[in-house]
Amino acid sequence: MTGHGASAAVSPTSISFILSSVIFVVTFALILTERVHRTVIGMFGAVVMVTAGIFLHFYGPGDALRAIDFNTIGLLLGMMTIVAILEGTGAFQYLAIISAKKTKGDPWKLVVVLGTITTLVSLILDNVTTVVLIAPVTILIAKNLKIPAGPTLMSEALLSDTGGVATLVGDPPNIMIGSAAPFTFNDFLVHIAPIVLVAWLVILFTLKIVFRKELAIPPSNVDTLMKMNEWDAMKDWKTCKIVMGVLALVVVIFFVHHSIHMPPSMVALIGASLCLIIITPTRDPQPILEKVEWSVLLFFAALFVIVGGMEHSGVLGYLATSVSGLAHGNLIVAAVVIMWVSAVASAAVDNIPFTMAMIPVIQNLETLGVPVNILWWSLALGVGFGGNGTPIGSTANVVVVAKSEQTDDPITFKRWFKSGSIAMIVTCIVGTIAIIVFHSWLMGPHR
Repeated sequence: MTGHGASAAVSPTSISFILSSVIFVVTFALILTERVHRTVIGMFGAVVMVTAGIFLHFYGPGDALRAIDFNTIGLLLGMMTIVAILEGTGAFQYLAIISAKKTKGDPWKLVVVLGTITTLVSLILDNVTTVVLIAPVTILIAKNLKIPAGPTLMSEALLSDTGGVATLVGDPPNIMIGSAAPFTFNDFLVHIAPIVLVAWLVILFTLKIVFRKELAIPPSNVDTLMKMNEWDAMKDWKTCKIVMGVLALVVVIFFVHHSIHMPPSMVALIGASLCLIIITPTRDPQPILEKVEWSVLLFFAALFVIVGGMEHSGVLGYLATSVSGLAHGNLIVAAVVIMWVSAVASAAVDNIPFTMAMIPVIQNLETLGVPVNILWWSLALGVGFGGNGTPIGSTANVVVVAKSEQTDDPITFKRWFKSGSIAMIVTCIVGTIAIIVFHSWLMGPHR
């Protein structure tokens, strides 16, 4: 996005300033109601913003196009395509069954093993898809063992949501932050992954306390679990091997993408293209492409356009100037405040639009001379950890709640909030301690 410095000088009483703010707030509120699909609302808000910009001469179609971060869109598209191909192989279900058998039906071990597997996959792939595919297997295992499915399902979502914060591609907000900062794949591993690991372990043992009654229920029919054949879940071993090989290559290139001057989006798109050309050289790729979440990509593009209008009208520059005093006065306090505000906001609404709105604010702070790297990391921690707070805090949470309604152990909003809010608070406490103690480290990377 452009025009950070110029936007700060616009009067908050100007028509363009007020109208763009109203468009943003109304769009945000309509997304929150969930009465209309968020992509539809996002596209409508984007069109209204550009139309207002044309008539008031502060924002045009060219500006809107430049506001879209195609590095973020490309990275999402590439990883979604790889996931869509891997999804049809049965690899996720295979992994869940073979892991569950290792636990021999112990409820706590099920939480640890399935939560860990879901987290590890979510470090590289979309955790929503991971949860969608592993949750039914979890429910089947719990049903056979005659134990509540709720604790394991919630643990999978909470742990994968938290773990995904550790990598550039583990969480959509990280993709946006990484592109805007810009941070590399290695930057996330070096600066934020250690904090996330500690937070993840804290959540794991917090869940053991929170779910102690459910986890104390002894399993039945353990023999049924041990007789499950994981290979029955594997539908296409050949394709699975190819995708895993390409995925390994993608991860390796992620580690060195900064050194070879290749943006992460190109790495992901190269991986997706390799998978398609190897697996479907003579077949119609339409069945695979239909699984790509095009509505999510359109939603991202629409939000970029809306936030771009906010920037060109001067709203974001004004906000940055307003908070720059706090940042200049005490950067550590500013970082902690950003993390907690981001966490609370992300528990109440989808963390994607909130992240989208915060990015240009932090970019504007940088133009005002504020060292912003620690603020980027605080934002990533806040929006990532905050999603645990409520069942609507992340898409993975919504999926888990929906799946639980098919069982005898449904997860209500109250039940989730009781456990999820604890998870959010303890992880944010870990984040606060890390920001205070390791603030000089979080000022990096220094390039």
